[in-house]
Amino acid sequence: MTLVDAVAGEPAAEPRVPLVLLATSRDWPEGEPGHEALDAALEAQGLAARWVRWDDPDVDWRAAELVAVRSTWDYDARLEEFLAWAARVGPALLNGAAVFRWNTDKRYLLDLDLAGVPVVPTVPAETPADVVAAIADLGADPGAAVVKPRVGAGGRGLSVVPAGGSWQPGSEAHRGPWVVQPLVESIRDEGETSVFVLHGRPVSQVRKVPAAGEVRVHEWYGGSSRPVPLTDEAAGTATRAVAAVAGLLDADIAYARVDLVRVDGRLVVGEVELTEPGLYLDVLPANGPAFAAAVAARALPRTW
Repeated sequence: MTLVDAVAGEPAAEPRVPLVLLATSRDWPEGEPGHEALDAALEAQGLAARWVRWDDPDVDWRAAELVAVRSTWDYDARLEEFLAWAARVGPALLNGAAVFRWNTDKRYLLDLDLAGVPVVPTVPAETPADVVAAIADLGADPGAAVVKPRVGAGGRGLSVVPAGGSWQPGSEAHRGPWVVQPLVESIRDEGETSVFVLHGRPVSQVRKVPAAGEVRVHEWYGGSSRPVPLTDEAAGTATRAVAAVAGLLDADIAYARVDLVRVDGRLVVGEVELTEPGLYLDVLPANGPAFAAAVAARALPRTW
């Protein structure tokens, strides 16, 4: 119902419903898998939300109270374009362009290591010769190694080098620079654990396992995911990692997914996903309300 201004005798303006733009990509025009849970949760928070492509020139990003990057899973092939877009969006962007620039280069694992966060040992490599040297330096009796593009998403460009094996760079799309890591053997049976840290709080956990003969846990490589109870060990390691990022970058981290693997009996960080982590809403729909709460807490009042 329209309110009436008793003094001026004119109708008062209806309160504006805050607009949240959810950034996605061409291959995911309707949003990430299970997006319906997030859509409903944002509506329940009193927010108007729309899924839009991050590279759509017709989108008016300034009209939004808040912009949340979600399924922009093509950024790795267009990194500088993506980061320039994020900078243009400005303060309305959750986590923000500076965090994205740091997080989209896997060298960030070295920063976390220096900050005291347990991580998978990681060696950066600028050239193919650096990769070969890093593989040789993994230890006196090296096992298998994993080589990944420093900028990469969805497991693209990852290669496993067996003990004593040789490595050559792959296609142009998967050229360097790279990072080199020892192959974490526990990934084959225990898999990978992901903890979702939303609004500064660990809220849920999922276990991801690869298909036989694979080390990548992504569904498109045959992997599978299922929710599991949030454990103190996983929640503690994930929270510590996110707190370290916030301190290193002096940033408000609204959302994160921390991927953990077990090395020598303890969970260590494999990735801290702060840019476009899938929320696994199709298997963890409760992440929708938790993410929506983090959005609502920052959408109002608008301060820019």
